[in-house]
Order: sequence, then C-alpha cells, then structure tokens
Amino acid sequence: MNLYLLRHGIAVERGTPGYESDFDRPLTSDGKEKMCKIAAVIRRMEIKFDHIFSSPYIRARQTAEIVARNLDPAMKVEFTDTLATQGTSAKVIRFLKELEPASREVMLVGHEPNLSELASLLCSGGTDSLIVFKKGGFCKLSTETLRTGRCASLEWLLTPRQLKEMS
Repeated sequence: MNLYLLRHGIAVERGTPGYESDFDRPLTSDGKEKMCKIAAVIRRMEIKFDHIFSSPYIRARQTAEIVARNLDPAMKVEFTDTLATQGTSAKVIRFLKELEPASREVMLVGHEPNLSELASLLCSGGTDSLIVFKKGGFCKLSTETLRTGRCASLEWLLTPRQLKEMS
C-alpha cells in the first residue's frame, strides 16, 4: 500500500471572529490558491488514488476537494473522524486495514501533529520522530503489510515550498 499524507492548506487563524469553532475554520484565499497549485503538481506527478479520505474539518475538506477536483472531477472524497484533530494513529491504522488489500493508493488529508505522528509510527515504530508537515506538506509512505509500529518506508516528503518550485 502507498499512503500519501497531505496536511490541509493555510486556514483562518484560531479565534478569528465568526470562526470560534476549530471545526469551522476554512482555508484562506491564499490557502485555496496554494492548494490549487499543489493539486496541479500532484496531477503532473501522475499519482492515481483509489481513495481520498479527509478529516471532516472544513479546512481539510476544502483541501481534499481541491485535490480531488484537480485530479479527477468524478473522484469522491470520503470523510472520516479518524482523521480529525482528536483522531489517533491507532484508529487510522485500523481504518486503513479494513481497506486492504483492495486499496493500494490512498491519500489521507488531515492535521498536525496527527500526520507527523502517523508517519513517525509507521516508519520508526514511535511517535516522536522529527517529521513535520507544514501546511500543504505532502509525503509518500510505502508498506507491504500495514500494522501498528514500524512497517513503512518514507519515500519522500515535500514541503509546500518544494511543491511550489515544481509548479
């Protein structure tokens, strides 16, 4: 299985009037524009996804929908609380194991520190690696047998700046 982890784009700051709930914070105009450019780079990378799963938080939903729309207008994004800010790596792994073996190319759109902890757990067996996802950061992990603990290789991790340079 290849797992592609994408952190949501730049969102409205916490505490902004009108967006008191963390759930409701949308991408900013700049965040949407940058995600469109990142989605174009992903399309040029010719990556095809069996599934795109996203946190239900508005900023993650918008990020996932921008990517899906740019890759394949027919691609549907599926939303799961396992990728929400209160989700855990163990829950994400259990969720993904239910997909095997049919799904080989899966994108997960979520939040920090969740994505870093998941990547760290799958690559090193612990959740304290120094992997950090900037907003719009994108990585590829590969694994033959998904399980809790060290089972994956980090193929690449692209920062938003690197993705911008590729556009």
